[in-house]
Amino acid sequence: MTGKLKKIVIGVVALAALGLGGAALAGATSGGDDAEGAGPVSSADAARARAAAVAETGGKAGHIERDGEKGATYEVEVAKPDGTQVDVRLDEQFKVVAVDSDSEGGGRD
Repeated sequence: MTGKLKKIVIGVVALAALGLGGAALAGATSGGDDAEGAGPVSSADAARARAAAVAETGGKAGHIERDGEKGATYEVEVAKPDGTQVDVRLDEQFKVVAVDSDSEGGGRD
């Protein structure tokens, strides 16, 4: 390999490594219980949000994140007893703001 070609290959590999490292860092800092840039949900808040979502739907709570839709602070994904998936949106006092079909899970209200 010529010196010039070798430098180009090294440069491309370095850029790819930086890109992958940045993507990994973004994924690691977003975590499972983060909102879009709003910071992590504490364990205590996650437990309260999941409990409120289960009380509303009777289902099994899953992933939780911060949410800004419909005036909500939290969004909890819930698998209802009938097998459908819904997103329960809660305000900062853990009161239900909305229960929406989870389009990602294919569920319906």
